[in-house]
Amino acid sequence: MAPVAMRSAAQSLSGAKPVSFWLDDPEKPAPRPALTGDERCDLLVVGGGYSGLWTALLAKERDPGRDVVLIEGHEVGWAASGRNGGFCAASLTHGLSNGISRWPGELAKLEELGERNLDAIEAAVAEYGIDCDFERTGEIDVATEPHQLEELRETYEEARRLGFTDHLELLDQDAVRAEVDSPTFIGGLLDRRGVALLNPAGLAWGLKQACLGLGVRIYEHTRGLDLASTGAGMAVRTPYGRVFARRVALGTNVFPSLVKRVRPYTVPVYDYALMTEPLTDGQLASIGWKNRQGLGDSANQFHYFRLSADNRVLWGGYDAVYPFGGKLSAEMDHRPQTYLKLAEHFFRCFPQLEGVNFSHAWGGAIDTCSRFSAFFGTAYAGRVAYAAGYTGLGVGATRFGADVMLDLLAGGRTERTELEMVRSKPLPFPPEPFAWAGIGITKWSLARSDDNGGHRNLWLKAMDRLGLGFDS
Repeated sequence: MAPVAMRSAAQSLSGAKPVSFWLDDPEKPAPRPALTGDERCDLLVVGGGYSGLWTALLAKERDPGRDVVLIEGHEVGWAASGRNGGFCAASLTHGLSNGISRWPGELAKLEELGERNLDAIEAAVAEYGIDCDFERTGEIDVATEPHQLEELRETYEEARRLGFTDHLELLDQDAVRAEVDSPTFIGGLLDRRGVALLNPAGLAWGLKQACLGLGVRIYEHTRGLDLASTGAGMAVRTPYGRVFARRVALGTNVFPSLVKRVRPYTVPVYDYALMTEPLTDGQLASIGWKNRQGLGDSANQFHYFRLSADNRVLWGGYDAVYPFGGKLSAEMDHRPQTYLKLAEHFFRCFPQLEGVNFSHAWGGAIDTCSRFSAFFGTAYAGRVAYAAGYTGLGVGATRFGADVMLDLLAGGRTERTELEMVRSKPLPFPPEPFAWAGIGITKWSLARSDDNGGHRNLWLKAMDRLGLGFDS
């Protein structure tokens, strides 16, 4: 990039606040007090992100008399649930292509369950009056290179063969630029119904209030330190007390699971995003975007981008940074070199927005697993259930995961627990230094693939055969 453009990208970041735009809200609710002493309950939920909040809410909806406690190590929604892009997708399989490759025999059921799940989220937002700017906008996967356009065509044709194209439309260059105008777009695949956009922190805070309204007892700044069986139930130790529960649901995701054997199945990756200042009417008109869809490009190292309720552009993705040993660190939450790279890419995509500044820049860790979509299981003779590995699609899929965990704790068979997706596990990641080396080689290979017409080298082909994956 030319030095002048480089200076412009850097200058656009000069006033960016190093905090998630969504969490930088004067209406943020006050935290609940920490647990002190001992508590007893029917169900203990560990984790105050979407996974835990949906589990607590659905548990009370299923059985209003059930005594439910939720503990959160910091504050509800402070981690991935309060800093993601706000893409709430129907897909439970991290997109149609991943679902086709992994569970072709039950894909129709997974698609049906995913659509029902998204409809249920929309209904819950309305029922509980959750203020989260929910918009059923749909999404466009855009192609910026010829090989990406061919891959989108292949996905569309495979979806048509399976009968999943009633809400999909393949867009040529003129059609995609009529929706959102970027000189880099050469085509796209529009999903009209499968994605909603929302304010992610608003959803978390609204679910918290809904849980409290149903009688869930929530303790914030209360980390679960360890898990042990006690009599016919379980005990979780916290900094200032303990919780004794008949059943426990773990919604800790990127944080180390209290069931230690689950830990090798996930690794943390750091994702970063920028938010612009609100666009003027003229700036918005220069890029179109009248239908407000979410967008993502089709590279291995991809960007996701969307409009906020006040017409800011969120621009995130591309870099996916894995820390050696999978160690979480607050220092990794901000990465100026990635912010600068994202700003450069933003103005390359939308040169007509030259002069726009970014108001916020932030990052943080999410969990990923080798199959890109959630996995589930139980421990301690069925008294503990867990779900993890959502890989960036947890805004919607965590509600489905909450239903799965409650089904597993109930012990009966359901249409969810009979799924191969639910009964199987991804391949675990190897120990260090092999995980670091393998992820590093994979990231390098994916970048080479993006620069080389989508050609996948021998390493990526081997990973494909093993069912392993890692991307941004």
